[in-house]
Amino acid sequence: MAESIEPMGGPGDAVRPPEGASDGLGSSPRRWLRLRRWLGEPLLQFLLIGTFLFFGYHALHPISGAGAPSTRIELTEDDLRQMSVAWLAQGRPALTPEQLRSLVDMRVREEILFREALALGLDKGDTIVKRRLAQKMEFLFEDVSALREPGRDELKAWFEKSSDRFALPPRASFRHLYFSPDRRGARAREDAERALDKLRGKPATTQEGVALADPFMFQDYYPDRSFEEMARLFGPGFAQALLRHQPGSWQGPIESGYGWHLVWVDSLTRSRVPAFEEVETEAKAEWIAEQRAETRRRAFETMRARYEIVLPGPAKRDASAAGAPSVGKVP
Repeated sequence: MAESIEPMGGPGDAVRPPEGASDGLGSSPRRWLRLRRWLGEPLLQFLLIGTFLFFGYHALHPISGAGAPSTRIELTEDDLRQMSVAWLAQGRPALTPEQLRSLVDMRVREEILFREALALGLDKGDTIVKRRLAQKMEFLFEDVSALREPGRDELKAWFEKSSDRFALPPRASFRHLYFSPDRRGARAREDAERALDKLRGKPATTQEGVALADPFMFQDYYPDRSFEEMARLFGPGFAQALLRHQPGSWQGPIESGYGWHLVWVDSLTRSRVPAFEEVETEAKAEWIAEQRAETRRRAFETMRARYEIVLPGPAKRDASAAGAPSVGKVP
């Protein structure tokens, strides 16, 4: 938000506060630099934008009378233009005068009913209204927190501290032989162990293995599958056990949600942390998301500090045990 100040002298000149600034900030240039840092804080920018919007709205929409709601409903040319754009965006032909009049009547009706509902206090205690207004505040946080992007050096330093979250999962290509508990009952695992003894030293594509096993409803070979994919197909226990095996031989048996399996691992890629250049785009997106979350947290904590939360006795004890701050008790 705060723009850099270009020095008027040569490239070696330092940035100086404007003349007269020392009158209000003191004689030390450090106070001027501290003020510039404050102006660059996203939270302060959020408060300044909110104040500007509040006073700007009330300047453009003054309330006639002391506390009396306005009875004037005014639609501008921009309002009519937005109606036309929304109409055309639905693939319809241009508005006719009658259709425009109908849309205007609907807008006026909606505004009248909205104002009358406010006058009757129907917005009070309405969960949907509360959620919508809270959502709009979240959107405002998003707008403010998206004001700055990281420099490459800053992003690289952050990546080095957070590299674990970008670790690439292990992957494996494997084939399997299936032994069905539905067909074999309690003997399924024993049959798989006996089949493994017969297949030791045999190649992956031996037809002897097919003759010893049962038909499987899905694939017999799974190329280049991640841990998440294997866990989704066969269960996390199967995926963990398979990744512990070395490639190049029949091994097992391993249990899945379907039954028992002998597996042949063709290739195995261990988990690794990629280089910064490989995931720079993803790292930037994660950095921005983290900064937005932190801005939302700080802004909310600032607002929350202005409130005292009053709860009944049992709820207060539960909240205090959970570490909730500023919790009072109903007298």
